[in-house]
Amino acid sequence: MKKYLIAAPILFCSMISFHANAQVKFPAFSAEAHRGGRGLMPENTIEAMLHAMTIKGITTLEMDTHITSDNKVVVTHDDYLSPAFMLTPDGKEIPKTDAKKYPIFGMTYKEVKSFDLGSKYFELFPQQKKIKTHIPLLADLIDAVQKDIKKTGNKQFFYNIETKCDVKGDGVTNPEPEIFVKLLMDVIIKKKITPYVVIQSFDKRTIQIINKKYPDVKTSFLVANKKTYDENIADLGYKPFILSPVWQMVNEELIAKAHADGVKIIPWTANTLTDIQKLKALKVDGIISDYPDILSQAK
Repeated sequence: MKKYLIAAPILFCSMISFHANAQVKFPAFSAEAHRGGRGLMPENTIEAMLHAMTIKGITTLEMDTHITSDNKVVVTHDDYLSPAFMLTPDGKEIPKTDAKKYPIFGMTYKEVKSFDLGSKYFELFPQQKKIKTHIPLLADLIDAVQKDIKKTGNKQFFYNIETKCDVKGDGVTNPEPEIFVKLLMDVIIKKKITPYVVIQSFDKRTIQIINKKYPDVKTSFLVANKKTYDENIADLGYKPFILSPVWQMVNEELIAKAHADGVKIIPWTANTLTDIQKLKALKVDGIISDYPDILSQAK
């Protein structure tokens, strides 16, 4: 009898959780700030995410994740600390000859955090605001976003989180995909944001694992190739929540086939008003852009 009395609340809680997840609606149009909107702010930083959240119409914060040598999930794109936009702890430039001197996977988070991410002028994005900041832990970024939502009474933003890994990088620039997924999902589950998360990747292995082990988690397959819609889906082995092609791949046929399968199309990275408007005219389900301000202007 005691077993039933104990199990019933657990089952009831599980049902509440299930129904709560089912009630979460993905945006009708997912307007996504690429790396937090790196055209405006230092990429993949807490400051970038908070700034993107102030731009009308933005629904989703897009970001990249890596794993450090001490198994911390950090928000950053490149396998190595980039000479293009990072400075050493003592404020010096990283020589281009040292482009592979600082692998994220080969450094502790304490070491990674000591480098300056936002002070150096980045010629690819001349409008980018310059601030001294650092590569954040995913956990800290989530805390900052959720705290801001609570403070401002803003809507709940979605998180589009990429796993930065590939087969050649296994054991070199990233852990094995099973380990990567476990570390990432541990953070997401602990922070209780699972219903608002999409996991995306070019590495089909990680989202295949997500699809199998965490079937309630939305996944997105990133592609940049000459394959057809059917070929990319066959390669992945299941129909993801989203197919996310480079924006130049998008056409009416691709969208029609995806929508017939119940798959959303959210292309990356369209950065001009003209290109964004063309994509919206094709009825894409969202757009990832370095310039969330331009994305918000498009009709």
